[in-house]
Amino acid sequence: MRRSLQACALWVAVIACAAANYGATPQECRALRKHGRRAEAQHCFESLRLSSDSYLRAEGYWGLGEFERANDEFRTAVSRSDQNAVYRVRWGRLLHERFNDTDAEGLFKEALQRDNKNAQAYLGLGLVSADGFDSKAIEYAAKALKLDPKLVEAHELMANLALEDSNTQKASEEADAALKLAPDVLDAMAVHAAIEVLAERPPDAWFNKIRQVNPYYGQAWAVVAHHLVLNYRYQDAIAYYRKAVEIDPQLWSARSQLGVNLMRGGEEQDARRQLEMCYDAGYRDAATVNTLRLLDSYKNFVTIKDSGTILKLNKNEAELLRPYLERQIQQDVADYQKKYKMTLPGPVQVEVYRDHEDFAVRAMGMPGLGALGVTFGEVVALDSPSAREPGSFNWASALRHELSHVFILTATSGRVPRWFTEGLAVHEQAAASPAWGNRLTPDVLAAVRDKKLLPVTQLDRGFVRPEYPTQVFVSYFQAGRICDYIESRWGKDKLLSMVSSFAHHKMTSEAIKENLGIAPQEFDQQFDAWLSSRIGKTASNLEEWRKRMMELAQLAKNHRYAEILKKGDEARQMYPEYVFGDSVYEYMAEADLATGDQRGAAAMLTQYEKMGGQSPALLKELASLQNKLGEAQEAAATLNELNFIYPIDEDLHHRLGDLRLALKDYEGAIREYGALVAMRPLDVASAQFDLARAYLAAGQRDKAQDHILASLESAPNYRPAQKLLLEIQDSEKGTH
Repeated sequence: MRRSLQACALWVAVIACAAANYGATPQECRALRKHGRRAEAQHCFESLRLSSDSYLRAEGYWGLGEFERANDEFRTAVSRSDQNAVYRVRWGRLLHERFNDTDAEGLFKEALQRDNKNAQAYLGLGLVSADGFDSKAIEYAAKALKLDPKLVEAHELMANLALEDSNTQKASEEADAALKLAPDVLDAMAVHAAIEVLAERPPDAWFNKIRQVNPYYGQAWAVVAHHLVLNYRYQDAIAYYRKAVEIDPQLWSARSQLGVNLMRGGEEQDARRQLEMCYDAGYRDAATVNTLRLLDSYKNFVTIKDSGTILKLNKNEAELLRPYLERQIQQDVADYQKKYKMTLPGPVQVEVYRDHEDFAVRAMGMPGLGALGVTFGEVVALDSPSAREPGSFNWASALRHELSHVFILTATSGRVPRWFTEGLAVHEQAAASPAWGNRLTPDVLAAVRDKKLLPVTQLDRGFVRPEYPTQVFVSYFQAGRICDYIESRWGKDKLLSMVSSFAHHKMTSEAIKENLGIAPQEFDQQFDAWLSSRIGKTASNLEEWRKRMMELAQLAKNHRYAEILKKGDEARQMYPEYVFGDSVYEYMAEADLATGDQRGAAAMLTQYEKMGGQSPALLKELASLQNKLGEAQEAAATLNELNFIYPIDEDLHHRLGDLRLALKDYEGAIREYGALVAMRPLDVASAQFDLARAYLAAGQRDKAQDHILASLESAPNYRPAQKLLLEIQDSEKGTH
């Protein structure tokens, strides 16, 4: 390797001499820059800029960082030579570098229309796809290598993709293939360094080789940081990004990611400083711009701190959501401390975003997200219920999922495969409430039927680089059921012992053998049999079930209730877990009500709730039926479940407050009426009066009087408040 690097250094010196005395080529200029010969590279690109050839001028301006001028020159070059595929490829690479993947992809495809064997065009498509964690990236890189086995960049891309998929052997092989072709390929060396870091081995030998080629190549440290982020090691990643920008202060891509990850860790002031440096330098990719906007929006948030949590809420809904979130966080943290036998080193920070786009910015650049919440160490970001359609998600279930990550990532210092931490979090959701579990969707059933589940040792791929549109969700389901299976067969202590194995840097195959006593292949076979015994019949009958549901929909449309009740139960038994739109539960409950069977409708909707149904309208209907049938406790429990689904509902809090008060649950009544007041309803007087009644029932006369006065301030002639105030004053006189 050393002799090869010395030969490369001599070759670069020859290039520098040629560039100074003769007409330089873009490849020669880029080689100078690659080897850290910055001054010579600058002169080389300047010579290209003075060329009479628009394509060479484009390369020159690009190399000098004058991107708009380069873009204009590429446009000219392409217009003058429409059939030249190379010009389009290079223009596409510029646009990819400058955050315009849409147009870049178009140019790469146009290049292939002109030259269908252009390996560089396929490489460009692979780079674009890799940015979005698209499985096509591998396909494109493989196509590029088939057309040109000596295309070093394609080997480097394949190495990075393999390492993102946790396939270290493949990553090493591809990096070695690149180094065999050219011993000075820096990103291949960086992949090797990342492999060492992830395996807890010193990467110094690889970094020393990188320095020999180019002492200013900070991108190598950024490559390692990227892989650390994907493996949840955020603080380690920040250290590597800092090193990257220390080596190359103008490596704006690394500085931007440094800022993004500092923000993920709650270090907002330093994050803003790094991101503003990027913005001021003209580096304005989506991550930089959107994160700065998000930081600006924090003026609309309130921060609530106690000894164990930091809660950030939008000012407009903080008063409403705070009691529910604080209660749930405290309950989950206490539960996990007991279950995982550990205490967190610091407070948990939970951020709740009223605007889903703000949450999306927080999660930007992370693969395999369920899009409800995301965890960075001890920081959790979550959608607010108001950010989603009513009934589309259970915020308390999502919060419990993310808080599981906080504990597991802390326990393992981030050394845990994605499938296990996601699967354990899904498992914990169902442990809190069966209705909170990951629901069995038709997409999951289709994947089971079509045998699309991945082996456990490859399951991370399903989260990082899905091969079909629903694979991320399928992978969440599979990982969760794997943890269910482990607990049901080997006991819950085995899940904890697997956490310990991962904390000691064991791979999935090692953890399974060590804790379960079987090989991964045998585990896959036994898990598949276990899962098939539970949902295999449902999966195989999926198409028949769909036909029956279409028939029920038509019967419902024609109000043929007797036939719905007769045929509906057969469809329900075929797929009882289906609780989404137009479910059999809804059809049958409607039919029961139409025929006067309130108890039958209540029973059907109760099953819907137990299976995880989340429609606010259906759950409210259930609560009304339960109340009519004299089941006040059950009605209150149903409405309370709605608080976890969509608490932005005045009617919900009023009804639940009335039930809590009637049941003498005064603390619960105060919470619900308080939520109603926090929503600033049109009838403020009535809401304040109800809250006063709850405080008075709880024996808190001072607070009751405060809220009666607030009621009268809103409506001075409100008779119920006047009467209650007089009663309080008379009772106080009687005590003297």
